[in-house]
Amino acid sequence: MSADAASPGAISRSSMRAAAVLGILEQSLAAVGGVLLAILLAMVLVAVALRYSGTGGISGSDELATWLYIALIFVGYPLVAGSALAMRFDLISSRLQGYPRDVCEMVSHGIVIHASLLLVASGLALIGETGGVSPVLGWPEWWRYGLAPAAGLLGGAVVLLRLVAEGRHPRLIAGSLAVGIALFLFSEQREVASFAMPSLVAGLAGFLGLLLGAPLPHALLSALSLVVPLGSLLPQTGVLQTAVSGVSSFLLLAIPFFLLAGTLMLVGGLAGRLVALADALVGHRRGGLAQTTLLTNVFFSGISGSSLADAAFGAKVLAPGLVARGYRPELAAAIVATTAVLPNILPPSVAFLMLAVATNLSIGSLFVGGLVGGLFIALVLALTLRLVAPETASGVAASGQQRWSALASASPVLGLGVIILLGIRLGVVTTTEASALAAGYALLLASFYIHRSKGVAAALAGAFTQAAREAAAVGLLIASTAPFTFLLAVDQIPAALDATLQSVSGDPFTFLLAANILLLIVGCPLEIGVAILLFGPLLLPAAVSAGIDPIHFGVIIVVNLMIGSLTPPVGSLVFIAAGIAGLPAGKVFRAVLPLVGALILGLLVMSIAAGLWAIV
Repeated sequence: MSADAASPGAISRSSMRAAAVLGILEQSLAAVGGVLLAILLAMVLVAVALRYSGTGGISGSDELATWLYIALIFVGYPLVAGSALAMRFDLISSRLQGYPRDVCEMVSHGIVIHASLLLVASGLALIGETGGVSPVLGWPEWWRYGLAPAAGLLGGAVVLLRLVAEGRHPRLIAGSLAVGIALFLFSEQREVASFAMPSLVAGLAGFLGLLLGAPLPHALLSALSLVVPLGSLLPQTGVLQTAVSGVSSFLLLAIPFFLLAGTLMLVGGLAGRLVALADALVGHRRGGLAQTTLLTNVFFSGISGSSLADAAFGAKVLAPGLVARGYRPELAAAIVATTAVLPNILPPSVAFLMLAVATNLSIGSLFVGGLVGGLFIALVLALTLRLVAPETASGVAASGQQRWSALASASPVLGLGVIILLGIRLGVVTTTEASALAAGYALLLASFYIHRSKGVAAALAGAFTQAAREAAAVGLLIASTAPFTFLLAVDQIPAALDATLQSVSGDPFTFLLAANILLLIVGCPLEIGVAILLFGPLLLPAAVSAGIDPIHFGVIIVVNLMIGSLTPPVGSLVFIAAGIAGLPAGKVFRAVLPLVGALILGLLVMSIAAGLWAIV
């Protein structure tokens, strides 16, 4: 008998109690995360105001903000495994039946429990071992890790509560706990073997965990812990230390603020104004609603910086309209997923923020490069949609007055993108300050429009808690890749890859061909954030050695990896669009192939241009 449920019948009383406890726990953690995000936003906005008033700002505010961001990630940790941003690959487990599926689920849940136990043990050890105080704040340094044990305990508890709440068989629950404890006990052993390159072993173990259905950040943390007895130079406490160091950057605060700005625009109903403007401009053309979907994503890119958010919005709002206009449901979902690549290419882009952190490239220059590259990709998609769309031209274009009216209605929303891009490019504000100003602007705008339709407090609270969940998920991803990147450097994998690429690349075009093939391959199984953090620092030095402009190559990296968000096995944008539309992911993957082909063609043109620039 499969362990899908304890018995075929009504949910037991214990399941109902577990569901109630789980709901209270998740709501409480989300509320705390929302409060932390609100405090972060207020603190950065006040610091910006004081700096420009000539008072010099608040002493230590940058470091305090990074500490609060770390706290936000720990608070959100228990929520990540069960969220839509868990980056869970379940194509294998979903196809299995009976005991094979039970074993697969036991291991995947056990990996999450193991990662949680790592936080508990390493957090307690670091609290006791870490000395010294922050030179700026004067606070004990161990405070950075103070929430790790609680996060681990709650993370493991949430996994078990969710299994009980779902009415799963006690054998599966006990097996998941046993696997987690067994993995933890093994990772605590003294050295049992010595591998020449433990980073590669960790990578394989993490990928295996991903294949079995474990969330990607948890699979990485578990794998890094498991290679400690196999010769890793990074001890258990070092994994947590390096993970926390990986997110101790003031620049990374731009991610939660950009996510908050986009969420506020959606909650306030302001995204509909962008749709109306796009429809007034291109709705009358062949494939008019598909072109409207594309142009909406171009407009919305200047607000959210999140492709996942745009894919969810498009699947809810635009896909039903496409179906009503005669598009096959799977083609409608494919159009929504493909056009959603633009927010991670056009500024402000979370992908470029992560690339800037990983490679020390100028975020302002990357945003400008992304603007040029993103508009070119939008043009390629516009031409492709004109060919594949079944919708004929209506022949009825909006009047000049209607277009001006739509532009005037959307101008407050479009102003947000102007604040972000010009503020950063002109050097008036830093990236983090620009993101905070954007979030503050969005908060004022959304408050005004929400007030006219529904309760302000509940809507804004929901926006802050949702953005806090998403920010914690992205932060956990960055944190989990930091120790893996450190191990790769220790094992000299970047140097070996650099030497290999230089040996096969006698000119920029050969290098770009090899790099594109590599990135297209790794973009299929890896989520874009992980791939950027791992391969950005590996490939950029070789690109510079081949004479390629680093900003050009940074844009090529992001476009490459965004194509991976449309291809199996991960294909996060396809899974989101298909899931919200209620379609099998396989059908949407097939429907998206012509659009992926167009993106690859656009990538080829961009690569040729970068190669020509290198040799001129």
